[in-house]
Amino acid sequence: MYNGIGLSTPRESGTNGYIQSNKFFVRPKTNRVSDSTRPFEGTAGLTTKKPNKEILEHDRKRQIELKLVILEDKLTEQGYTESEIADKLVEARKALEDALQEKDEEEGEVIPTPTRQQKLLRGKYSMY
Repeated sequence: MYNGIGLSTPRESGTNGYIQSNKFFVRPKTNRVSDSTRPFEGTAGLTTKKPNKEILEHDRKRQIELKLVILEDKLTEQGYTESEIADKLVEARKALEDALQEKDEEEGEVIPTPTRQQKLLRGKYSMY
């Protein structure tokens, strides 16, 4: 017997009397609050993150594209030709982007500069 644990004699027990510790026993954690788990005193545990502007801008562009796809479907059902549909979609895209830009200016958000592709679509630059 070792430290009061195990067999007093291994004779006729089918074991050699070797005592092993249980490696899979998980000790319960203490419920003490340490300094690392305590929230900051000034914020009282409340932290807020600002939304990512790139994600918001991407969502706005997706909304514009969705409206344009719906408009394109309506125009094809009404029997317009492809060139007329393309012209109306360019006009609608410009109107939607301008409306979005005005809305952003009213809210006081930073407006990103348009990309080269957007400038080409608006006709400010020629391709060649």
